[in-house]
Amino acid sequence: MIRWPTKPLGELVDFIGGGTPRRDRPDYWGGEIPWASVKDLQNQSLGTTLEHITAEGLANSASNLIPGGTVIIASRVGLGKVAVNQKPVAINQDLKALTPRDNNLLPRYLLLFLLSNAEYFEKAGVGATVKGLTIADYQNLKIPIPPLAEQERLVKLLDEADELRKLRTQANRRTADLIPALFHDIFGDAGHIAHNIRPLSEVAEVVSGVAKGRRFNGQKPVTVPYIRVANVQAGYLDLAEIKTIEALPSEVKELTLKNGDVLLTEGGDFDKLGRGALWEREIPNCIHQNHVFRVRVDYSKLLPVYFEKFLQTPVAKRYFLGCAKRTTNLASINMTQLRGLPVPVPSLTLQRDFAARVSEIRAMEFQQAASRRRLDDLFHSLLHRAFQGEV
Repeated sequence: MIRWPTKPLGELVDFIGGGTPRRDRPDYWGGEIPWASVKDLQNQSLGTTLEHITAEGLANSASNLIPGGTVIIASRVGLGKVAVNQKPVAINQDLKALTPRDNNLLPRYLLLFLLSNAEYFEKAGVGATVKGLTIADYQNLKIPIPPLAEQERLVKLLDEADELRKLRTQANRRTADLIPALFHDIFGDAGHIAHNIRPLSEVAEVVSGVAKGRRFNGQKPVTVPYIRVANVQAGYLDLAEIKTIEALPSEVKELTLKNGDVLLTEGGDFDKLGRGALWEREIPNCIHQNHVFRVRVDYSKLLPVYFEKFLQTPVAKRYFLGCAKRTTNLASINMTQLRGLPVPVPSLTLQRDFAARVSEIRAMEFQQAASRRRLDDLFHSLLHRAFQGEV
């Protein structure tokens, strides 16, 4: 039960909108004034922006310059995002700045209150393609108004819980950096291993997958899960959404993924070309589409953990970029080029030592991920209870 009196936000704060200077006026862009859009609301602190405008651009548009320390919220696209700007910034039409009318409402308290309603904002948004909320929607939202001392206490409590999450995230990043560093420590710069460099085709089998929308000419297909390009990221598999595809039983038998297979995409943005990840038997009877290559290593020569990490080295990326077919923004490789990838093949002893230490690091990452989830749950629980008067 809420212990404190509540008031509609519209009675406590002024809402300031924004705008976009004309894109066909180069003299309006590239100036010294930070210009924020929803893309810049990456966390609770707005420090830098992707674009800048000139004083002329600001004067001749609906954009407004918002003083530093102001709460800024997304009202269209990215509903639920909210931040406090660290310095004066101009905003576009998808953002609203909330300025308290007096000193009885702390900006940080306001931000945390809005953050506690992020899920509500996301669900309440209306629009056929892009969801948005009106200023009236925000003005009618009721906020508990405790005394300033209580606002400060709640802010301190929530900030301490949030700081724990940040520290956990920093530790997770440092752990994630351990594997590339370990690879370098054991194998050095893979490009400088001058001996025993073999084309991939000599140390692994490379195959492509099945295409969508085929005709089976009277043969009866079966429906099975499959891995798409979107599932294969650099160093990990995103299995949040797994789709199904029709394939012949003989194809399923031939293409079913096995523990230790390495999956690579055939194309994408330049910096993502040749991205690959290790399959560790996550989904039974799962195959892959034709835009994803499957590499099954010869265990007497190459270990998949080593090969997957080699794919993330600058040496491998340079090879793929050097032979890829390029368009304006995308690049792709074919199976022949992948089979020709020069792979430094260290001794199995070194590869096994590397794989064992990677397993230890992954166990640590698993424990840290569980810790991060617990801290997230704690923060969101406190966030909800704080504005219900329960902490």
